[in-house]
Amino acid sequence: MLETKVCIIGAGPGGATAALQLSALGIECVIIDKAVFPRDKVCGDGLSGKVFTTLSKIDKEMAGRLQQFTDKLGSWGVTFVSPGRLGIDIAYKTRYDRSVDDPAGYVCKRIHFDHFLVSELKRKKDIRLFEGVNIEKYELQEDGYLVSDREGRFSVKAGLLIIANGAHSSFTKDVANIRMDPSCYAAGVRAYFKHVKGTHPDNFIELHFLKQLLPGYMWIFPLPDGQANVGMDMISETVRGKKINLRTLLMDTLKNDPVFRERFEDAEIIGKVEGYGLPLGSKKRKLSGCRYMLVGDAAHLIDPLTGEGIGNAMYAGRLAALQAEAAIKSGDYSAGALMAYDNEVYRILGPELKLSRRLQRLARFPRLFNIAMRAGRHNRELKELISCMFYEVDLRKKLSRPSFYVKLLLNRK
Repeated sequence: MLETKVCIIGAGPGGATAALQLSALGIECVIIDKAVFPRDKVCGDGLSGKVFTTLSKIDKEMAGRLQQFTDKLGSWGVTFVSPGRLGIDIAYKTRYDRSVDDPAGYVCKRIHFDHFLVSELKRKKDIRLFEGVNIEKYELQEDGYLVSDREGRFSVKAGLLIIANGAHSSFTKDVANIRMDPSCYAAGVRAYFKHVKGTHPDNFIELHFLKQLLPGYMWIFPLPDGQANVGMDMISETVRGKKINLRTLLMDTLKNDPVFRERFEDAEIIGKVEGYGLPLGSKKRKLSGCRYMLVGDAAHLIDPLTGEGIGNAMYAGRLAALQAEAAIKSGDYSAGALMAYDNEVYRILGPELKLSRRLQRLARFPRLFNIAMRAGRHNRELKELISCMFYEVDLRKKLSRPSFYVKLLLNRK
């Protein structure tokens, strides 16, 4: 049996970030994943500015290595397309020169990005990584948790657990008592294609808010080597209620929709259409308890509007490591003490998640969306406002107010 101060279950972005931050603090840990890396993970593959911000806070040299990582593609903005097929290009920065400016975001397949993080884990002597081990048993004892695989052949005794093993975490369901709520959960599908026509020259990611998907959307994210990540998501409650097959809907849309039919006429699918679930941060949940903290998808922290999960998972992973340091120093692993982790997560991510939930609700009304797009296409000030909203939450709040759309309607050009 291994013994450690902190045991992390799951070596995806959230768990890996927690381990890397612990190492930077001089705290040894054990991290366990049921997969053997490199492994694929169904995802939109978008890396927001949060990713580099988090890694830079831990280790600027590590962030620099990701900057030089070749298996990613820089993106300088996003194209929003309304239900009425009105599109608007919004740069992440109001003014940029691609020849000299670093991109604010990237797209990188999870098989590559997660392997990069695992490679960083293997650089650290105080991180013990175990791959191909599926932890299924959790026993809370007086002085910590005893975790093991089903047969009991592999076991770890830890003073504190960081749970980062994804959307289907049995710990989240059985111990933390967080159950899947179809109104706060999205179903998604994703496929890789090559030879997709009409992508932006500066690799803008595309979000198409098709009427039949609201408040979900279809996306096209450009990737290296002329490939693209293409998918769609929809609230699970709607998928169940209308008995929608998202795989069929995606392929039918690419084949029969007049816009996408032309763009995908020469495209080739790579592999097959894969499905996955997105536990959305649509409501506040309890993320910790006696001797444990939840991180990433296991904590249901995906942005309800954009579907961003990687950046939020990494933010939470770093915060969990900082709270672990405080618990180790004080010797207090109680639920009351670890509640400080919940407070910090929701202090930082809470306003953004709450705003995205409001915008998701507004997205159910196609006319409001069309008004905003129609006004924004010819309004430089509005474009700059929306661009700033990627960085300034206070400005983003304007989009959640009905008065904002009324003003657009009265002043549209």
